[in-house]
Amino acid sequence: MPNSIDRAGICWLDLTLADLAANLALDEALLLEAEAGGPEVLRFWEWSAPAVVLGAGGRWSDEVHCAACARDGVPIARRSSGGGAVVLGPGCLVYSLVLAMDRVPALADLHASYRCILGTLVAALAPLAPGIRCAGLSDLALGDRKVSGNSQQRKRTHLLHHGTLLCSLDLELLERYLAYPPREPAYRRGRGHAEFVTNLQITPTIAKERFSAAWAAKVELVSWPQDTVNRLLHDKYGRVQWLRRR
Repeated sequence: MPNSIDRAGICWLDLTLADLAANLALDEALLLEAEAGGPEVLRFWEWSAPAVVLGAGGRWSDEVHCAACARDGVPIARRSSGGGAVVLGPGCLVYSLVLAMDRVPALADLHASYRCILGTLVAALAPLAPGIRCAGLSDLALGDRKVSGNSQQRKRTHLLHHGTLLCSLDLELLERYLAYPPREPAYRRGRGHAEFVTNLQITPTIAKERFSAAWAAKVELVSWPQDTVNRLLHDKYGRVQWLRRR
């Protein structure tokens, strides 16, 4: 098989749930359903107000300006994948990709899977964003400025690839709510958030169209795993022990 993504058989789901933690639970639920024989899925969601999402191993004290979040009523949640904290809000598209690791050989290896998946995104966006490229292990950059951060959760046979795409987010929110990260890719070169990130200046709608076409995700997923989401909320995402684990 070629070392690029076979584009057959991926469903799409454009669904934002009313609860921030429930959206993170839904991503993991789609992964668990795929492990149990369910479909591969490309999902999109957007959050209508500022929010902070920590990686599974992220530390509040290291990554988040907690006092500013509390003052402004900005919710903080924790996802199942690794990576650093991100700010969501209007103009930030969240995409979640659940893929079988035997779809192509590259997906079985963490670093190769990032190159494979992000390379597909670069090809999809390049006509609209000349100069977009893969950067670091898991970023997309326009020139030397980050426009997308990505992370993964991997099970036995499937992976969940999370990503944010900055389309027109108010970038001042990053300075307000995120500390300087404890780890950084070499291409960041010590730059603060304002100097390091930028927007693509495309609409989330256009990005969804490009991503869906890239994976030929033509069949809508009309039934999503609500029972699994509810269980994950009860056992994990809705529990303070998960949110405050580090």
